Amino acid sequence: MDTRISLITLGVADLETSALFYEALGWTRVQTPDTGIVVFDLLGQALGLFPIEALAKEFDRPVETLGRGALTLAHNVASQEQVDAIMASAKAAGAEILTPARTVFWGGYSGYFSDPDGHIWEIAHNPFSTLGPNGEFRWAGY
Repeated sequence: MDTRISLITLGVADLETSALFYEALGWTRVQTPDTGIVVFDLLGQALGLFPIEALAKEFDRPVETLGRGALTLAHNVASQEQVDAIMASAKAAGAEILTPARTVFWGGYSGYFSDPDGHIWEIAHNPFSTLGPNGEFRWAGY
């Protein structure tokens, strides 16, 4: 198996509400056939929004067994100012700010918010892992 993730799918309660939230962050939907999923292209991956009931049905599980995993999705940027700007955009889009952006124990700068369905996002600047020319992230930098 290659070391990559191609698609991250988030189960959502209201597809349009969640899609509008991500569009308010500046993301653009990808045209898809009418499959009941909203997709946003990322750098080398995609983020899909899929109704939680349909996601549960996809792998034959009751919705209540999906639970809420201890998972964060991280978006790394090149500066502390970009972290602050994205956190402000997220709040304006309706995100719940869980932890305001601040200098953190490992030497970086980050904050956390949750989307309308409670999915947790970290917006971070890691001064030890520089981004690639298109904003690509690698743990050890480029």
